[in-house]
Order: sequence, then structure tokens, then C-alpha cells
Amino acid sequence: MTFPPDRILIFDTTLRDGEQCPGATLNEEEKLAIARQLARLGVDIIEAGFAYASPGDFAAVQKIAEVVGTPEGPVICSLARAIRQDIQASAEALKPAAKARIHTFISTSDIHLEYQLRKTRAEVLSIAEDMVAYAKSFLEDVEFSPMDAARSDPEFLYQVLERVIAAGATTINIPDTVGYMMPQEFGDLIRGVCTHVPNIDRVVVSVHGHNDLGVAVANFLEAVKAGARQLECTINGIGERAGNASLEELVMALHVRRQYFNPYLGRPVDSTAPLTNINTQEIYKTSRLVSNLTGMLVQPNKAIVGRNAFAHESGIHQDGVLKNKLTYEIMDAKSVGLHENQIVLGKHSGRNAFGTRLRELGYELTDQDLNRAFVRFKELADKKKEVSDRDLEAIVNDEIQQAPELYHLERVQVSCGNPSCPTATVTLRTPEGKEITDAAVGTGPVDAVYRAMNRLVEVPNDLIEFSVQSVTAGIDAIGEVTIRLRHQDRVFSGHAANTDIIVASAQAYVNALNRLCYALRQPTPGVQSQVASNT
Repeated sequence: MTFPPDRILIFDTTLRDGEQCPGATLNEEEKLAIARQLARLGVDIIEAGFAYASPGDFAAVQKIAEVVGTPEGPVICSLARAIRQDIQASAEALKPAAKARIHTFISTSDIHLEYQLRKTRAEVLSIAEDMVAYAKSFLEDVEFSPMDAARSDPEFLYQVLERVIAAGATTINIPDTVGYMMPQEFGDLIRGVCTHVPNIDRVVVSVHGHNDLGVAVANFLEAVKAGARQLECTINGIGERAGNASLEELVMALHVRRQYFNPYLGRPVDSTAPLTNINTQEIYKTSRLVSNLTGMLVQPNKAIVGRNAFAHESGIHQDGVLKNKLTYEIMDAKSVGLHENQIVLGKHSGRNAFGTRLRELGYELTDQDLNRAFVRFKELADKKKEVSDRDLEAIVNDEIQQAPELYHLERVQVSCGNPSCPTATVTLRTPEGKEITDAAVGTGPVDAVYRAMNRLVEVPNDLIEFSVQSVTAGIDAIGEVTIRLRHQDRVFSGHAANTDIIVASAQAYVNALNRLCYALRQPTPGVQSQVASNT
């Protein structure tokens, strides 16, 4: 696979490493929705999953390869341990893709060799070489990662890389698996690889890193200066522990500071050509989609996509921005896909106008999904004087991109106040189509609703997170509820939006219960689920 040498490749691992974040488990349809949006965003490579990890992961990788892996679309990639069965599963799942990549890995640090793999350096060297060659027998495009490279002996690391390149690797990825390095150290590591591996000019040098010390993005930018040309990152920076390097932060840093980075890519300082293939106006929408489907809320002060990223409260700042945005803003909010529209549609708007606006926002819905979303829009328009783009996004994300529906919320009614006892009556429709009703009391109306639902569904779980935020301003704003349930060490998220916060809370809980019940109905992955965590 040949890429321009003066451009940075964006390798998105939201669907693989990002999904390893506790509670962020996605089903096949949700993964496909995100993959489609990543293609619109313009990422070069989508790591669609870990095909050998479970039947569900295999099916998701295969579906994404089939639907998103078109000739004009991104490269579709599957992760695989340096084990034949993993590589075979990846190759099989990736068959429908026009452009496919196997990404295989094995640890190279002495601490991993001694305590995790229990193998010698010579054994690891032989396995890495053999498994890259084996992957190459299936696909031309093969990526290799020496896991925990940041804590590996440099001389051994160089030796491993030289051998796997000779065996056919086309991309060499250098991971800071535990988020240990500082920016200058990480830049020196990449510079050392580019200098001391004799056949490094035959491959693309990539980086992968975690944010345990909060410097993943800074590390990657130093790596670019040292010769890295592929960045492995996730939307909103989600991932294991403290997460991964954030795609939106990396892309916008390279976009806003092009003149700074141009010379490192052999370009004229004043070149205005983009350094990545990313359509930056799709960033915000992609962030919202991933947040909604994973249940991972974006902190308000998150760079680029946080609610406050383009907000100004200081009087001095407000005065400056009103006179000239450049006084306190280094990028235009519209450049990441934020719109200033206050009134988009109203209660008199028709289906055609509604559908047109959704297409402008990037949503391609089937007729059935559009009809369902339009009903929700009409209900909201009767309650609100103004319906904004963010309201529309909440409707689509809540109504269309849901977990498989086993239980359906038919009715919820609460009674509360001071000094009355909060009481809730809930009616659910079961998977068999039967309506069941129960009532419960709780410490508050939401607690009462959840107690009633648990009595109806009879699946043990613990509520470990409940959060509410307003989508838009005003007394009639849509409220978004995100919850997380734990069942036998597994975490399931639920999300819903409604102008009635009690209804939104009930719908979010049903959403999470549906995920839980759906998971319980799936076959146990067994040995396949016991995979290594991450490069």
C-alpha cells in the first residue's frame, strides 16, 4: 500500500482499542454506524476490531470490511496476536474489503518477556519473523507492533524490526503501551528507530500511545518531527485506562499549526496543503456519535469537541471575540463542524425539510428510520419553540442508533414531592410481546423507576453511573441521560434523550438492560475471549 511521503496517515482504533474502555462495548450495528462515519471523516485506516477475540468481533470486522471497505474507502484492519489462529481469523474476516491489513503484535520488553510471555529474546525474534511472513501469505499489507516498545532494549528492538521488515511488514508501529514516555524521549525513540534499523526506508513508521500521564498527543507530535508518518488514535481519546491519543486533537494541531510542521514533512513553510486526509468539518459529529453510542461523555473542557471549547464567559474575552474572533480563538468553530444555527426547523416543517436537514448534517437514514425520527421531531417541535441542530442529533442518536430492542418502554409514571414517598409505575413490553407492569418506591423518582424495572426484568445488576446533561439551553431543553450497569464484572451503557428527564432516564435504563440481556443470549466466547489487551 503506497501513501504520499509528505502526508500523515490517520489510523483510527476507536472500534478496537477504544472499545476496550470499560463500559464502551458496542454491538455490530453500532460499530458499523461508527465505521461509516469514520469513512466520512476521512481516516486512512480503520482498525475494525480483534477478529479472533469473539464471534461478535469477527462478525463486526467482516461486516465493516464488506460495507465500508470499498475501493474508494479506507483500509480495513484487524488486530491479531503473533499466533496462527489469530492471523487466520483476521484474514478470513477481512476478505470482503477492497483494501485490507493484518496488524500483528508481540511483546519485546524484558519485563513482558519474563512475566507475561515467559519466552527468551531469541524465541520472540523467531515468532515475530515467522508470523509476519505468515500474515504476508494472506495479505500484502501487514503491520507489526513490538508491544511495550517504549520499555524495550533499543538494540533488541532494532533487531526485531529489521527482521520483520525483511519478512514483509509494510508498516512498523512503535507503541508506548503503558503511557510512560515524555515527548522528547518518545521523539528520540522514533529517531533511533529511523536511524538504526537499516531497512526502515521500506516501511511506514507508525506510533501508538496511551495517555496515562496526559502527554499522548504531545508524544505523537514529537514523533511526527522525528519521522513517524502514521498516527494511531481514537475519537475523543477513548481507550483503556486513561485512553489513547485523541484523533481530533492531533488532526487540529497539525491543521492549525501547518506552518510549524511543514518543514518536518519536506514541505515549504508557507504551504497550505492539508497534512492529513481528514475532513475536519466531520469531527464534531463523529465525536458526538461515539460519545452517544459508547456512553462515554465528553468533558466540557475537552479540547476541540468539548462543550466549552468555543465558549467565552470572561467579559474581556467576550469583548475581544465580538470585535474579532482571532483575539481569543485560534480556529473557527465551523472548521470542526459546529454550526451557529439557532432555529433549524419548527412544528410546521415537513418531512422533506426534515430529511434534507439531516442529510446536510451527514445522516443517511432509511425511509423507516426517517419516519421514526420525524415522529420524534414533531413531538419535540410541539414542546419547543426552537429546534436546533444539536436537538436533531440527539433525536437521531437516541431514536435510530439503539441497542437491539428486547424490552420496550410502554409507560412510566411517577409520583413524588415533599413529604410524599417517591413512587414509580412502569410498563414494559417483553420480547414475546407481553405487557408487564410493576410499581416500586425509591429514594427519588428515578430510583423508583429503576427499582420497578429491575423487578420486571429480573436480571441482577448494579447501577454504577448516572449522569444528566442538557443538550440545549432553556427550560424546554432536551435532557440527555447516560447510565452504566455492572453485571458479573461486565459493564453495559445506556443513553437516551427527552425533554422529560424521567422519561429519558427510563429509556436509558431500558437501553442498558437491552444490551445486558442481549449479551446474556449470546454464545460464550470461551478461549477466544482471552486475548492480550493492547499494543
